Formats: sequence, structure tokens, C-alpha cells
Amino acid sequence: MKKAILYIHGKDGNADEAEHYKVICRGYAVFGMDYCSKTPWKAKEEFPILFDKLCGKCDSVILAANSIGAFLAMNALQNKNIEKALFISPIVNMEKLIGDMMVWANITEAELCDRKEIPTQFGETLSWEYLCYVRENPIDWKIPTNILFGAKDNLISYSTISTFADKIGAALTIMENGEHWFHTNEQIEFLDNWIRHNI
Repeated sequence: MKKAILYIHGKDGNADEAEHYKVICRGYAVFGMDYCSKTPWKAKEEFPILFDKLCGKCDSVILAANSIGAFLAMNALQNKNIEKALFISPIVNMEKLIGDMMVWANITEAELCDRKEIPTQFGETLSWEYLCYVRENPIDWKIPTNILFGAKDNLISYSTISTFADKIGAALTIMENGEHWFHTNEQIEFLDNWIRHNI
């Protein structure tokens, strides 16, 4: 029986990050998804094709996804044969995140509707099409899921992540010193132990 882990990176990441998990996930074939999609509607086209190409012949697949990679996966792969999902700092309420970014950028919904796309000083381009899409296509995720969340996450609040975890029945692990990006030695060790415990 071939067991696989499919890793989906977050923004500015890459498929090579999966190499890290090959060391700690003995007994699994580990694949990194090298994708181009930046929107959930593009991911809905691209992700199923890549999933089938990488894991289509595997008997058991664990999905490991980071940040927006988890959000895109939940929109695109909910009908695939996935045993369980391990989400690291997942974006679980994109409508709220877009709303928060509009507040940070001092942009109203009427302005975004009128201008369609507005670049921000913090590097994100807000999109009316994106906001409408996430409102019209709510996440419907039924795959057994474990979530790792950093208490110092600057993008997602504890209430947002806990509400989502309760809604889908996910097990939620919180690292008190964790951030949205798990990158310090302490955070990586915590992440690695969490992965080992949950595969």
C-alpha cells in the first residue's frame, strides 16, 4: 500500500518545502505541489489535475497545507480521496481576511466595487471579484482535519480559527509562541512534532 503526503505551500512558498517533510515522515511518499493558481477559481481547475498526477495511484493520501495553500485546497480538493488533512496556519475565512485588509488600507466596500482592484501599501491587491467569489462559494470541507495555529498569528484571530475548527470538527493545536509563519527553531520543532504525532 503506497501512502503519500501531499504538501501545498502558502504565498511566496514553493514545492521544494516538501523536502523538509520527507525527513520527518518516514514510510510516506512526500510530494510538493508546484502550482500557479493565485485564486480559488483557478485552483479549482489546476489542483485536481495536479492531485491526480502526483497521488492518483496512492492508496492513502494525507494533505498537508500551509496558509493560503490550505484555503485553495479546501476550495479545490474536497471531493478527492484524502484520508486526512493537516493544516498549518490555514486561512479559513477569506471574506473576513479581505474585510480586515480593507480596514487596514482604509478602503470601503463601495470603493472596491467601483475600482475592482486596489493595490495596498502592505503588498496585497484587493479584488472585488475575489471578495464576491468567496461570498458566493463558501467552504464545504468534510475531510477529517487537524489544525496547527500560532497564538501570535497576525493574520488570523483565535476566534476565527476556533469557530472554523468547531464547525468542521477539527482538532485544534495552539502554539503559544507560534506565528502565522512557523520559522524559528522552536516553532519548527513544534511543527515537526505535531506532524509526526498526526500522521
